[in-house]
Amino acid sequence: MLDPLFDLSGKIALVTGGSRGLGYQMVKAFAQRGADIIVASRKLDACEAVANEIRALGRRALAVSVHAAQWDQIDALIETAYGAFGRVDILVNNAGMSPRVASHEMTENLFDSVLGLNFKGPFRLASQVAKRMADGDGGVIINVSSSGSLMPMPSVVPYGAAKAALNAMTVSLAHEYAPKVRVNTLVPGPFLTDIAKAWNDESREHQPVALGRPGYPPEIVTAALFLASPASSYTTGGMVRVDGGPR
Repeated sequence: MLDPLFDLSGKIALVTGGSRGLGYQMVKAFAQRGADIIVASRKLDACEAVANEIRALGRRALAVSVHAAQWDQIDALIETAYGAFGRVDILVNNAGMSPRVASHEMTENLFDSVLGLNFKGPFRLASQVAKRMADGDGGVIINVSSSGSLMPMPSVVPYGAAKAALNAMTVSLAHEYAPKVRVNTLVPGPFLTDIAKAWNDESREHQPVALGRPGYPPEIVTAALFLASPASSYTTGGMVRVDGGPR
């Protein structure tokens, strides 16, 4: 029997970047607790593979290919999701990218891509879904940020700045669409997701955080469930850090 605080039975969850990494962990956790899922990312075959896993759990699932920085594709994703399920109860803005480039070598195209995927796209998706939620029965939005938005980090300046903008957006949208829509930020630190494949062996074992190590992807789950579920019914405009305690 599920804990009633984490019971998502009958809910519809849309997760961008849901085919791998932390997004995949959230998709599985939501489905295991009763939610039907829209899995969205660039690669349709990867989304379909995850959707099949969700269906095997007895839940409904829809795979959608989307470039999460382009507003026309985001609008099409929204129409597809609402056309298939009639509503979205939980939105997780998780798609992102964080290329490491010396600031003086950053090109305009890469700068625009980083800002687009980490802020411009999430703004469009969150604002459009928030309006529909507010006009309907309400809902929950989780914007996935990064500990890099809260501390100075070299060679990822546009990424940190975009995620800092995402943090500010969360607070603004929380006020704009209250009380029916709750909007919160989830702030992961260094996690052993696909991005860690580029790390050296030392970084995969040790990180300069209080806990001394990187996070394991399943460790994001309880924080995501808290924000997605009735457990956080009096929490909006907030920030939940799952970052190992940065120094």
